[in-house]
Amino acid sequence: MINSGDTTFVLISAALVCLMTPGLAFFYGGLVRKKNVLTIMMQSFISMGIVTAIWFICGFSLAFGHDIKGIIGNFQYVFLHGVGMAPSGVYGHTIPFITFFTFQQMFAIITPALITGAFADRVSFKSYLIFLVAWSFLIYIPIAHWIWGGGFLQKMGAVDFAGGMVVHVSAGVAALASVFFVGKRTMLPKEDETPHNITYVALGTGLLWFGWFGFNGGSALAANSVAAMAFVNTDIAGSIAMITWLFISWIHEKRPSFVGALTGAVAGLAMVTPAAGYIKPWAAVIIGFAAGSVCYLAVQLRTKMGWDDALDVWGVHGVGGILGSILVGVFAVKSIGGIDGLIAGNTKQFMVQVLAVLITTVYSFVVTYVLLKVINRITPVRVTKEVEINGLDDSIHKEQAYNIF
Repeated sequence: MINSGDTTFVLISAALVCLMTPGLAFFYGGLVRKKNVLTIMMQSFISMGIVTAIWFICGFSLAFGHDIKGIIGNFQYVFLHGVGMAPSGVYGHTIPFITFFTFQQMFAIITPALITGAFADRVSFKSYLIFLVAWSFLIYIPIAHWIWGGGFLQKMGAVDFAGGMVVHVSAGVAALASVFFVGKRTMLPKEDETPHNITYVALGTGLLWFGWFGFNGGSALAANSVAAMAFVNTDIAGSIAMITWLFISWIHEKRPSFVGALTGAVAGLAMVTPAAGYIKPWAAVIIGFAAGSVCYLAVQLRTKMGWDDALDVWGVHGVGGILGSILVGVFAVKSIGGIDGLIAGNTKQFMVQVLAVLITTVYSFVVTYVLLKVINRITPVRVTKEVEINGLDDSIHKEQAYNIF
């Protein structure tokens, strides 16, 4: 039977997750140089259009249709055939199936948009559109099926409450692969590399944090105690991670960085995502501390290695998603989400989580790298040096973010 409260809650949660993509656009837009603001913001916004079309045509069906050998779904739900107002009986027992469709659609939209922060300032819009479509079909949809749609990882016992592996690991690892393929940005002598508009970064973080309550809480697919726990854990982890990152960077860099604090918050929100509906609040505190410290160290490692992940997608989302997905197997409590972790004596769950993370990581990295090589044979992935120096906004889109004389 349809429960109006559950349906309303999940629909509002879907709207909150939808808001996260514009939030991401502002977050990334503030971090880049001003000559590339529109380009990276457009890369997020265009995902809302392209991925929605993919999801409607066959993406949802391939992710959540009847399982084929544990690898992919079938075509039973193409063009939303059979996706109506009755509950599916599998994906939410008290909400219309169409509600589950739109909630999952918002996850599919933001995931490839996350990757754009890694190759900011140097990838052509044409090649990005090809990448957006191909990456959704080859990486996001299969991984979503493996873990949420009845695929082999789900059958193996792997769990991911709201997208630690499906969203953050897949996008974060793909970001690192793209950095290795595309190479470093072209910088003029003495060119300022710092964020051009930190107020945009703050606005973006606020929208992301707000939307994350729907991202994690809505994944309970009902307005129940699990959703309430996910809400609380989300806020605690983000807050503790923000404080942790702030003070570690303050000691290391000799200044209290606003951008650092905001980045730390996002790291905490990402790391708690796979665990939000499985753990108690005290575990969310530990996850927040781990996010603020480990992700900060990952960013320092990236800098030392010379990897030009422009907006630290790998260090925040990749590392955060990997560690958070593993920690589910440590802190999960059966009384909350129905499974026990390592602390409760369930060693098997911990080992399953590690294996699932390993498979997801290797698959996303390898396929992303190969995909970029194929796209580069069709059209150059990277813009010319002249376009990069002049800025992608004016060179490609013939528009400017700021027309103030």
